[in-house]
Order: sequence, then structure tokens, then C-alpha cells
Amino acid sequence: MKKDLEILSKEELIDYIEDLSKNWLAIDGTWFLSVERKYGTDVAIKLDEQSWKIFSPIEAKRIMKRFNIPENGGISALAKALKYRVYSNINKQEIIEISENRCVFRMNNCRVQTARKNKNLPDFPCKSVGIIEYSEFAKTIDPRIEVRCICCPPDDHPEDYYCAWEFKLEKK
Repeated sequence: MKKDLEILSKEELIDYIEDLSKNWLAIDGTWFLSVERKYGTDVAIKLDEQSWKIFSPIEAKRIMKRFNIPENGGISALAKALKYRVYSNINKQEIIEISENRCVFRMNNCRVQTARKNKNLPDFPCKSVGIIEYSEFAKTIDPRIEVRCICCPPDDHPEDYYCAWEFKLEKK
């Protein structure tokens, strides 16, 4: 298998990474829907929260290793790591403010929310999962980083983004 990947062009590898990211999102979504059908939305969200609590540090550690991001690297390390999260390949995201001690991250286009919007469904209420996801990811990069949700569904949000998160480096 590795030899098959080695012969692909850069464009083919990038396309493959995008497909892998879409597949990852598909398995996440189908898992959630299966649990939701059997046990209801509240249970599915609670289990999703538990899953993200485990997954987010794993993803952060792998990104740190792959891209030589130092432990306790502060906001700059977090900003770099956010660019390599699996969904960054398929969602439109941006860091709109950054300083040594703070950054604001926005998810401008989320495939999950866009799919729901296209089906005339309300936004998926992902705030509780997002709080866990971003907090665990950030504290794996640097335990001094605190996370605050600016907005995330079911909160109201502007048309140009679905969620926004503030990361602050707290002096401990």
C-alpha cells in the first residue's frame, strides 16, 4: 500500500487526503446517526462528547509529532496545529486574530452544518461537543491555554461562520 501512495503526484495525494477526511467525517456522522436512532439525541451527544474527549488529544499529539510542534508552545503552536486537524481539509476555517497570548478561530463553512442547511434542517447543536473537543485539543498542545466559546450552534451565529472560539494563554 505504501508503495502505491509513493507513486502518486502531489495533487493526487492532496485529493486522497481530502477523500480520507471526508471518509472520516462520514464514519463520525454515520456512527452518531446510528446511536441517535437507537438511543436518542441526548444519549448520542453525550457519547459523542466522550468520544471527542478521547480523540482530540490523540489528534493533537499526532499533529505535534508530525509537524514538530513543541509541547507548551503557546498560542503559536496551537495556531499551527489547528491548520492540520483532519477537518481542516474539508471545512473552511480561519484564525481572525492572533497575538502571543490570544487567538480567535472561526469555522466559516462546516460540512455537517452546510449539509443540514441544504436539507432545510436546523443547525446541529454541537456546542457541548465543541467545548470538549477544542478544550482537550488546546490543553494537549499547551495546558495553559483556556478556551471560550464565542458562539456555536445551538447559539445564533452570523451568516459567514458557524462557530467561533477564543483561545487564551493563561499564566499559571
